[in-house]
Amino acid sequence: MQCPYCQYTDSRVLESRSTEAGQSVRRRRECLRCKHRFTTYERIEFVPVTVIKRDGKRESFDRSKLLRGIVRACEKTGIDQRRLEALVDEIEAEVQQRFGREITSNEIGELVLQYLRGESEVAYVRFASVYRQFQGIRDFVETLDHLKSNPELIEIPPSEQTHSVNSETWEKSVLRVGNWE
Repeated sequence: MQCPYCQYTDSRVLESRSTEAGQSVRRRRECLRCKHRFTTYERIEFVPVTVIKRDGKRESFDRSKLLRGIVRACEKTGIDQRRLEALVDEIEAEVQQRFGREITSNEIGELVLQYLRGESEVAYVRFASVYRQFQGIRDFVETLDHLKSNPELIEIPPSEQTHSVNSETWEKSVLRVGNWE
């Protein structure tokens, strides 16, 4: 590593620590020539991913755009902001590992839905309504029927298993959130 003060190329590492939830390493270094100390950061270099939109346009994968969509779907569900950021980290890592340099917006949407299934039924339906472009109440009902007929799609945390809500009450709350009532 080149010293920022004298440009000498040899330095020694004094201290290393993980930062940003393990996403980077912070290293405190000392130049072997001038003895100045400086800090460097080492991060994983992600391959730029291009998203192919429904209309065929291409744009760079935007983590903040993904986070905004998930945050909006999870409003008033009680899911912690840090958990939402962790979800986005997981989705972004999967996009980087599973797909090449291009991914369709549909593939991203389906991936988000997979993650939201385990977090919140309401967030799942909200996200699906935007992603799948629901046109009316029939689309909501079909999605709710699909969730009812495939209970393995929704993982209910042990803390919520004793507080089950009957399906009629739940459907009404989802419809109220979507202003379909």
